[in-house]
Amino acid sequence: MMDYALLDALATVLRSGSFEKAARLLGLTPSAVSQRIKLLEERLGLVLVVRGQPCTATPAGQKLFRHAEEVALLENSLREEIGITGIAAERPSIRIAVTADSLATWFVSAMAAVDDCLFDLVLDDQDHSAEWLRRGEVRAAVSGDSGAVQGCDNRPLGSLRYLATASPAFVRRWFPDGVTPAALAAAPCLTFNAKDMLQARWIGKVFGEAVATPTHWLPSSEAFVDATLAGIGWGMNPEVLVRDLIAEGRLVPLVADAPYDVPLYWHWSRSVQPAIRGITAAVIEASGAVLLPPET
Repeated sequence: MMDYALLDALATVLRSGSFEKAARLLGLTPSAVSQRIKLLEERLGLVLVVRGQPCTATPAGQKLFRHAEEVALLENSLREEIGITGIAAERPSIRIAVTADSLATWFVSAMAAVDDCLFDLVLDDQDHSAEWLRRGEVRAAVSGDSGAVQGCDNRPLGSLRYLATASPAFVRRWFPDGVTPAALAAAPCLTFNAKDMLQARWIGKVFGEAVATPTHWLPSSEAFVDATLAGIGWGMNPEVLVRDLIAEGRLVPLVADAPYDVPLYWHWSRSVQPAIRGITAAVIEASGAVLLPPET
């Protein structure tokens, strides 16, 4: 039988990244937290935490962390089902992998609709966010991957539409004779990080060939829009973030009627499905207000 006070200490250390922060959250001293982790490791005969800045989990520690999170979520769900209301309880945390552009456009609305848990978000590219779920490091994920994840279910949410945009001054400077592969090979673009393939995929879709583009690396959805407005480069921005700027003439599409749509999917672990039913409903509603309807 697991000692859940010890598991709670482990989960709090791994979530916060340090014994000192975990102690403040638990109302204990760092020494007391350390003793709980040591006792749990001695009972199991396993090292669970790699001490460092931040503290990280060993493979065994990661599995126990996942178990502790699932237990807290299921206990919270059980309280609601059997009508326990008079006893105060801590809200459980749920770790979810999301894309930066989803967070910037609609996921916060989903979070606002759920008040019985705390969110622990991991940001990753839409082509890679489901990997967190495959590794067992999150309980749910917003992903561009429609493939099944073992032990999980998924459903389509819709497509986030992107537009290749730039400032009018940038277009005049870099594309005086129109947007062509040769011009794109000289004009600086904006790239979120090394995993971001949106610019390359848009070029391939519109022009039918690959173009090596000079790029600024800019890992922020909001800064992407700001940098586009400032004329630093052209970028693939979510339509919902630039629609008004285009209407005002502050940004222009590089090519008319040439959007790029990215389908998104909601994946969740079956082990916590009852406990995150409310989150799933909020995700579906919030995404539906922004994304294009799923293709049928």
